[in-house]
Amino acid sequence: MSRRKKSHQSHGSAQRPRFWGKHAVAAALDNPDRRVLKAWATREAAGFMQFPPEVPVTMADVTDLARLVPGDAPHQGVVIEVEPLEEIWLADLLAEAEERATLLVLDQVTDPHNVGAILRSAAAFGAIGIVTQDRHSPPEGGALAKAASGALERVPWARVVNLARALEEIAEAGFWRIGLAGEASTDLKEALGPKRVALVLGAEGPGMRSNTREHCDALAKLPISDAVESLNVSNAAAVALYAATVAN
Repeated sequence: MSRRKKSHQSHGSAQRPRFWGKHAVAAALDNPDRRVLKAWATREAAGFMQFPPEVPVTMADVTDLARLVPGDAPHQGVVIEVEPLEEIWLADLLAEAEERATLLVLDQVTDPHNVGAILRSAAAFGAIGIVTQDRHSPPEGGALAKAASGALERVPWARVVNLARALEEIAEAGFWRIGLAGEASTDLKEALGPKRVALVLGAEGPGMRSNTREHCDALAKLPISDAVESLNVSNAAAVALYAATVAN
C-alpha cells in the first residue's frame, strides 16, 4: 500500500501559526518576544522585509504562497511561521497599570477578525491590554494577525480560565467595570468617570453572559441612532475606547 504524500498546503497550527501580510509580518519580526521559525516570500517582498539572518527564507512565487494560506488570504508576497507568544498573566498586566488606564474584557468573542480589529483599536487608543476566556477565544493565527495589523505584537493579551473570577481581580485592582449592553438605560458617557475603566463586551448575538453582567459595576449603551439595531463588536469596542479616552 502506498503512503499518501504529505501535503504542503498546511496552513499552520495553534502551536505553529502562520502570519501573512506586510504589517503583521513586519511587526512580528520587530517584536523581540516573538520567535519566527521560517519565512516564504517573493523576491520583491524579501527585498524590504529585513529578515534576520537566523530566519530561513524560501523564495516563492505568488501561486506557491497562496497554497500556504487559507482561501484567498491577502498574503502580499510574504508568509511566516512563528511560535505563539508567551502567556501573559492578568495579575502582571494589572500590576503595571498606571493611575489612568483602560482595559478591554471580551466575553466569548470568538471571531478572529473581530478580535484582531479590537486589538488594533486597543493599540490606537492606548488600552493597556485585552482579557479573554482561554477556551472561548481564537488562538493566534493569520486572520487575526492580519486584522490586527501589527497590534497583536504590541497589545498585551491575558487569557484566563474563569472570566467572572478575572473580573473580581480587575475590580480589586481599582477598575470600574462597565458592561456594554444595548438594552441598558444609561449611556456610556454617563457611566464613565473613574480613572481606571474595564470595558466589557460580549459576543455578537448573545452578548454578555448573565454571570458576566453580574460582575460589572454598571451596564451602559452606546448612543447610536434607531437606524441600526447594533454595532459590530469590533466597532463598538472602538467607539467605547474613544469615549473612555476622551473622558480620561
